Amino acid sequence: MRMLVRLTIFLIVLVISVACSRKPYADTNKSYQKQVKLFARSIKESPEQWISDSIKQPPYWVGTTNFNLRKPSFVIIHHTAQNACEQTLKTFTMVKTQVSAHYVICKDGTVHHMLNDYLRAWHGGIAKWGSLTDINSASIGIELDNNGFENFDSLQINSLISLLARLKKTYNIPASNFIGHGDIAPVRKNDPNWRFPWKTLSEKGFGLWYDEKLDEVPYDFNHIQALRIIGYDVKDTSAAIQSFKRHFLQDTTKAINQTDRVVLYNLEKKYW
Repeated sequence: MRMLVRLTIFLIVLVISVACSRKPYADTNKSYQKQVKLFARSIKESPEQWISDSIKQPPYWVGTTNFNLRKPSFVIIHHTAQNACEQTLKTFTMVKTQVSAHYVICKDGTVHHMLNDYLRAWHGGIAKWGSLTDINSASIGIELDNNGFENFDSLQINSLISLLARLKKTYNIPASNFIGHGDIAPVRKNDPNWRFPWKTLSEKGFGLWYDEKLDEVPYDFNHIQALRIIGYDVKDTSAAIQSFKRHFLQDTTKAINQTDRVVLYNLEKKYW
């Protein structure tokens, strides 16, 4: 009887030990690898040759030698609107949420690279920047662990800047194409919140900023047109103004004043 009890205790301890030593996302990582293999298999196959009475079929297949994978040309910065990095990791590994990002940066500076840069993450949602409406297909999404009501930790920002430097160099992303979720979806989103240090990033070459010496605004200056030139969707002008002010003036109000107009005018000239 004692032997049976000891064996039972041993097995329980063994199970607990294995469970504790097992990586917490082993199952979702397997799912990731399975999906990647399916994509790789699909790409590896020759283009489908379909049969149609109205199209003349060639006698043989000719594959081009000139192609590559998708090249991201934008970086979209988000805050997670959640209370812990682990909470966001779980959100991005649950099929039912239907959201993801390429990177998640925790408050302590830890960087989780959750998706290959060449694959399309689901982070932008319904959005627009200039004439681009499918933001996800052209961008890399970076989520910062922040509930939306707090400052960004210096360790987190240092990791972000290092990551942005690598992405900019690797994919030759223009400085103007580092923007926020609130910029591309002003009606729906406000991230990263107004505390985000856009000016610091611009000094490192990520995102544009206005000059310290501001030019005088012409009498006929059209601020709506200027917002459109920068890239904002002005279908809802109040939302576009608020998004612009949050990004460049750390102001969350919707009305535009003379100071805002001066900043907007000087910024517009950088996009011509």
